[in-house]
Amino acid sequence: MKIPILDLKPQYASIKADIHTALDRVLESGAFIMGPEVKQFEQEVATYLGVKHAIGVNSGTDALVIGLKASGIGVEDEVITTPFSFFATAESISNVGAKPIFVDIDPHTFNLNAHQIEAKVTPKTKAILPVHLYGHPAAMATIMEVAKKYQLKVIEDCAQAFGAHYWGSEVRNEPSGVPTKIDHLRDKAVGTIGDVGAYSFFPSKNLGAYGDGGLITTNDDAIAEKARMLRVHGALKKYHNEVLGYNSRLDSIQAAILRVKLPHIDNWNQGRRQVAQTYNDGLANLPAIITPQIVEGHVFHQYTIRVLDQKRDALKQYLADHEIGSMVYYPVPQDQLPVYLGQYDVFEVSSQYTQEVLSLPIWPELQPDTQSLIIKTIQNFYLG
Repeated sequence: MKIPILDLKPQYASIKADIHTALDRVLESGAFIMGPEVKQFEQEVATYLGVKHAIGVNSGTDALVIGLKASGIGVEDEVITTPFSFFATAESISNVGAKPIFVDIDPHTFNLNAHQIEAKVTPKTKAILPVHLYGHPAAMATIMEVAKKYQLKVIEDCAQAFGAHYWGSEVRNEPSGVPTKIDHLRDKAVGTIGDVGAYSFFPSKNLGAYGDGGLITTNDDAIAEKARMLRVHGALKKYHNEVLGYNSRLDSIQAAILRVKLPHIDNWNQGRRQVAQTYNDGLANLPAIITPQIVEGHVFHQYTIRVLDQKRDALKQYLADHEIGSMVYYPVPQDQLPVYLGQYDVFEVSSQYTQEVLSLPIWPELQPDTQSLIIKTIQNFYLG
């Protein structure tokens, strides 16, 4: 029995008729680029997220690039971000002419360590770019406090976190030694807390299209207007280009597919949380495995364990030998990739975790017997 890291077929089977209806509607309309489906999806997703503006673009990477540029980030600026993410995060910063400034990750959440940000702020710092990695919301209360103190923009990378909600409950250690709880941002959708949210609709995402797609969210009218210009060659009015922009449009077919899927996203995310809880319960007796936190608002784009004692690669191979898929997200920190090699110091936690993390199969419809087989195989690796 082969078990992939992700199986999209059960989801498709459950919505197949609605998908074909949506596709037929677009094909019969002849409106394939920036048609009514895109506008309707933007309105529906803005309502779902609780944000003023939602702007469809052609990828999550473009959402980051355009979001940064629309926020005024450019040449010689510095943007503080995490080393532990897919390269699109840092690449987007570099591609607008700015410099990524890395801060190590929190050892419990895999996210940017918000308590280390302030030490990296310089006169050149213009923004913070947190990533809600694996679907776990970053520490947005602390991040927003630092941003407010230094008048920095915040661009949220939500590529892996559609539908995730930030519930606060951070604890800050005051100089007096008395911890203070921060929870004034309770139950807010990620991507609506900072100045800009950037989402990906790559097919493997929690809300995935059947091709590339992305979304920019903001409550700032000026940023929204600039983003809308940038996605169509820098023009609000056709043939009246005001700035250098991009050809970055969410096409109508993908928008129609996403409209079908959007009403299901909460149920699908809850299914992922249930799968995560079953994994945590089943792996709890293995001290050499650290399971992820299950906190309110986490949507588990990936279910990622830490494998201790330098046995990660051996476990991955053992699973492969038993026809069970797994993936390493990510084997090299962004700051140590060839494009940046030698420019940054090595960060202890993120470098360690690249040798330990392993993502297991997860999708909302993962059957209990299939998941039991995965858990049993991991137990057999350790217990025989």
